[in-house]
Amino acid sequence: MNRRRIATVMISILLPSFAHAANPFLDAASDKPVAAKFQGGEWGDEIQQDEISLLTARVVTTRLAKMPWGAIFKIEFTDLESRAPQKREIRPDYFIVTDDRIVLLNEEDNESAVKKISALDKPPEFEPGDIYGITAGKFSHEDGLWKTTISLKGDLCVYDSSHPSGHFKKMIWKKGVGLVEYASGSGARADGFRLKRQK
Repeated sequence: MNRRRIATVMISILLPSFAHAANPFLDAASDKPVAAKFQGGEWGDEIQQDEISLLTARVVTTRLAKMPWGAIFKIEFTDLESRAPQKREIRPDYFIVTDDRIVLLNEEDNESAVKKISALDKPPEFEPGDIYGITAGKFSHEDGLWKTTISLKGDLCVYDSSHPSGHFKKMIWKKGVGLVEYASGSGARADGFRLKRQK
């Protein structure tokens, strides 16, 4: 092997690679929206104590952008139905996805942020508190009294964040499927919900 070929091989090995390997917990074959039925319950001050009202939703996952290093997804909760007096609204979440991370996009104008980030030639820097999924190992983070852990259990990635006041957020991702559970609540069962993907 001549010197030029050896140098070329060495450079290709040493240069950082941003080739996107799909994230097993959140990926899509195309930009076509994928919908799934979720069902669960909700609770709150307007719902009788110790009662959980049935809650259903259609959850739509859409890939908004694909880059050499990853993708950006939007997860929307539509057609929410329950018997609770106050109709629940769940805001959409936007996620930046690389081969080893699922990261919440948490900007004032997420739609504009999607355009800016999708034009980057490498992933932006991520804040630890915005990481919502991993593909290997374990992850933990504390922000004041908020404690967050992300763990892998078989084919599941479990995001669990809580505050001593009773506030919490939990998301479960499944390999080859995507989001399969989403729950959120505020202190002492003042308000909250839990939704699980139906087969």
